[in-house]
Amino acid sequence: MKKLLSFSTMLLCTSMVAQNMVQTYPAPEGAPMKDDYLVEVRTPEGEWQKVDTYMVLVDEVTGVSHHNEEASMAYFDFEGQVEVRVTCREQEIRESRIRPLSSGVVGKSIDSQTLTFLLEAPCNLSVEINGDIYHNLHLFANPIDPNNPLLDKKRMKRDKSLVYIAPGYYNRDDKDPIRAESGKTYYVAGGAYIHGGILIDGAENVKVLGRGILRPTREAGVRVSRSKHVEVEGVIVTQCPVGESDDVTICNVKSITNYGWGDGMNIFASSNILFDGVFCRNSDDCTTVYATRMGYVGSARNITIQNSVLWADVAHAVEIGLHGAASYEVDVKSRNLPYTQDPAVVTQRIDTIENLRYRNLDIFGQLERQVDYQGCLAITCGDNNVVRDVVFEDIRIDDIRIGQMLTIRILHNQKYCQQPGLCIEDITFRNLTYTGRPPEHSIIAGFNEQRKVRGITFENLVINGTRISDDMPGKPKWYKTADMARFFVGDHVENLVFK
Repeated sequence: MKKLLSFSTMLLCTSMVAQNMVQTYPAPEGAPMKDDYLVEVRTPEGEWQKVDTYMVLVDEVTGVSHHNEEASMAYFDFEGQVEVRVTCREQEIRESRIRPLSSGVVGKSIDSQTLTFLLEAPCNLSVEINGDIYHNLHLFANPIDPNNPLLDKKRMKRDKSLVYIAPGYYNRDDKDPIRAESGKTYYVAGGAYIHGGILIDGAENVKVLGRGILRPTREAGVRVSRSKHVEVEGVIVTQCPVGESDDVTICNVKSITNYGWGDGMNIFASSNILFDGVFCRNSDDCTTVYATRMGYVGSARNITIQNSVLWADVAHAVEIGLHGAASYEVDVKSRNLPYTQDPAVVTQRIDTIENLRYRNLDIFGQLERQVDYQGCLAITCGDNNVVRDVVFEDIRIDDIRIGQMLTIRILHNQKYCQQPGLCIEDITFRNLTYTGRPPEHSIIAGFNEQRKVRGITFENLVINGTRISDDMPGKPKWYKTADMARFFVGDHVENLVFK
């Protein structure tokens, strides 16, 4: 199957194009809108064009209570160079921040309620006024879409594999998603708003492309289940889980959730998965990699998540390893859960989660009071899983409000696990940077002599400008290096190195 351009490749191609171009998409009647902000965009030589702003709910935790707040969301496509103008209709601008900070995008105030900024490459941003992260503007500045069928109308007419979903509002029942067929391409045009989702179940060679919105009330915007050779690109969704599937690419997909258990992009028992250039703001975990779970059976291997923004209003940005098959085989034919403990049908099985790569990620902190669920980067190994060969590289974590930078634990969380995990081994953190208020103590701990954590390497760990290493200046000889990072290292941990 011909692959989509990766998000990083699209950025490179866009930067090589000299022509300035912008494409906006009017919102359809019936879509939920928000008018906190007036958003406009133009090329350097062009006229200002209005960009419609939608309402999205986000989850705010106060104490131990959850409640929803209305935030704003807007999107457009461009190439070359564009100027964006944002007018805050509800308040005067005392200060502004545009994240991720690594984008280098800085707003310039032109009056008490308006700021402008220049974009030279596609990016997914949060525009935050006066420190307010719950009534912010989510701004998705996409590359010009090369997959748009309208670029070749003759091909569009003769291509029988294409399902074109035109601009407009579509109201579907959560339990009645569009069911994708093998060999089909579903193009959700910019300006389309589907109150519903697309289910890819038991299918092959399926694409879901476009710039439109798929937002059911509580279900997945796009779900990939027991399928292979699947590509999803450009759309805005609630959740986008992948279960028991192979060869799946999720590129430049934006996920925002507000409800309980509102994970963004789960991976269950799947292999050869790529998430590239995604944006996740979620009311539970942003990304997870699990083995056997939710009726999906097996190990998880060869997974890459890169060039992305992860923002967990609750729980983890990255969660690995909590769920697996424990020591009991499921009934594969009926996929009955929970697992049986009848000795007549019990067989030992080990789920393995391995060869995971996390690269070039911006993580917008954490607010999680439950210690068992802290850790922006979390490997919590349960259910007799093996977790090994995981690399985190070029990761930037921004200001944890309540929570830990990371947790690496073999544990028996009796709420979700039948057994502790078997082992965590060969984990590398390279160029991990934290900036912000002091977080809670991170935790690295094994379970017992048979269930250990081993082979954990930190290369160039920087916390608020201080590089943490075994030979760092100023470290008392009787200190563990981990003490300098506010990491608690428990028992049954071997070969922990800070380079």
